[in-house]
Amino acid sequence: MSGATLDNLSTESRSFPPPEGFADQANATADWYDRADADREAFWAEQADRLAWAERWDQVLDWQPPFAKWFVGGKLNVAYNCVDRHVEAGHGEQVAFHWEGEPGDTRTVTYAELQRDVCKAANALTELGVRAGDRVAIQLPMIPEAVVSMLACARLGAAHSVVFGGFSPGALKARVLDAEAKLLITSDGQFRRGKPAPMKENTDQAIAETPSIEHVLVVKRTETEVPWTEGRDVWWHEAVDRQPDTHEAEAFDAENPLFILYTSGTTGTPKGILHTSGGYLTQAAYTHHVVFDHKPGESVYWCTADIGWVTGHSYIVYGPLANRATSVMYEGTPNTPHEGRHFEIIQKYGVTIYYTAPTLIRTFMKWGKEIPEKYDLSSLKVLGSVGESINPEAWMWYRENIGHDNCPIVDTWWQTETGAIMIAPLPGVTAAKPGSAMRTLPGISAEIVTEEAEPVGPGGGGYLVLDKPWPAMLRGIWGDEERYRDTYWSRFADQGYYFAGDGAKYDDDGAIWLLGRVDDVMNVSGHRISTTEVESALVSHPTVAEAAVVGAADATTGQAIVAFVILRGNAAYDESTSETVLKELRDHVAKEIGPIAKPRQIMVVQELPKTRSGKIMRRLLRDVAENREVGDVTTLADSSVMNLISDGLNKGKSED
Repeated sequence: MSGATLDNLSTESRSFPPPEGFADQANATADWYDRADADREAFWAEQADRLAWAERWDQVLDWQPPFAKWFVGGKLNVAYNCVDRHVEAGHGEQVAFHWEGEPGDTRTVTYAELQRDVCKAANALTELGVRAGDRVAIQLPMIPEAVVSMLACARLGAAHSVVFGGFSPGALKARVLDAEAKLLITSDGQFRRGKPAPMKENTDQAIAETPSIEHVLVVKRTETEVPWTEGRDVWWHEAVDRQPDTHEAEAFDAENPLFILYTSGTTGTPKGILHTSGGYLTQAAYTHHVVFDHKPGESVYWCTADIGWVTGHSYIVYGPLANRATSVMYEGTPNTPHEGRHFEIIQKYGVTIYYTAPTLIRTFMKWGKEIPEKYDLSSLKVLGSVGESINPEAWMWYRENIGHDNCPIVDTWWQTETGAIMIAPLPGVTAAKPGSAMRTLPGISAEIVTEEAEPVGPGGGGYLVLDKPWPAMLRGIWGDEERYRDTYWSRFADQGYYFAGDGAKYDDDGAIWLLGRVDDVMNVSGHRISTTEVESALVSHPTVAEAAVVGAADATTGQAIVAFVILRGNAAYDESTSETVLKELRDHVAKEIGPIAKPRQIMVVQELPKTRSGKIMRRLLRDVAENREVGDVTTLADSSVMNLISDGLNKGKSED
């Protein structure tokens, strides 16, 4: 991304204020911004006071760039804050989780039951040798034991490293080795698309050469036979069920490690992002409270993420439980056994807050609005979006077809590294624009700057940086201080800015629009164009459900725009209509954001290459667009997608 700024091409004039009556009862009001700006540390102390502290802090923030300590000297127990204090306050019978298994089995877990389960698990982990300061690896499907395992670790002061259930043995092995995990918690198998799939076999393969692992604790989920190593492997029901259901929670320092979560690095070696306790829990709870307008004992909240990602950590486990949420937790895929499964669950439990990814929203668009129309979604009050930028057209579809034109949409920007939401509308305050995350939350500070670190101002685009520390910020990369400095702090070292890796722009009103990774910026005839803007233009066409755009080398323009699109289910597309459809799409982009953004080539595909968290792998699409050998596909949810795209490449050419 050389040069000063990003071109700002697209505009969005639609704006949606909070629905009538919503602002009157909202958790956060407009004056929160001014209060936070007037005294940031006092504001964050106020948010920390929403938690229960065994010992109050001496200092809100100790900032020695790039290292922060928050609530210095304070002590608390994260699991106590998420469970015990609610039971002690008389809310033991409130439901913590409505759990829905993929095959249709269900469990209802109250806070009192969760407390007993966490205490039993903590006692079992202690028996297996886990102590404060140890690391525990967890690879489980979306079952209640996953939450119990995380909270049991937090209760003991042991850091957990949760590994997504779909990751390969190699990925698990690398994470276990790096963290030197003492215990692995896994299951016999998991249900995927209606069938049991192995898990224990994979974890056995992963830990064949990991000397730090002393025991493997195995949850029985699919009742399938599994390989067994006597002395090392232990069944969950045998180790946990017989334990006492009480356990004294010890208070730990606010900076005690809570978890390590690995995110992929450009070099291929995963980065172990370290989060600690007091600051992280403060911001996770605060953001869950204000962004989703959560009301304890009234709201029914569903975050559709997996606990293997940071969204699952912050907005399935820690934030919601700290706020005494009643949550829905679903094990399976959105189209098992049918494409209305999510809407069926919303109707069944009366979900009021629904937080999901743009990828899934665009999938719903592809399946058709007829599916949600079959269900009663009138309980919904707030809709959320997470994971990547949401196209304005997908935002509008979400509003109209899921939110019955009456739910604020909170489009949230944050990362594994930030720990919690950083940029989002406040649903009772903000007049939201389709596709924009709008502005930083009260207490958070960000800037969009040029390569020379100059602020770009309204209408300008550039690098998104965080210019002040925040409570949930990462405390480092596990075991690699130099990589931490180099990855996040080196580009704007003189200014002390954290660089997120994302491009962004302000519109003329000062609203923030995320433009994706700066690595994905295209340089077309000297214009530096974001892939996100061109993708949004394509998705705004009534026939397009999803689009991915990359820049490919071009002798004339330096780079040319190549687009891959998935059409909606009712769009007519065959050999006889292809030329007309592709020309119409190219002309549509030119009309929406200018001739400079007209794709050189558009290819219609059935699927796009995505990671298991739903992010599009544009690197692989660039390989296809430039006729190179396709790179590493091991992180894809379905590696066969790339073969289909490569095979069909020449069928989608359309040039003027």
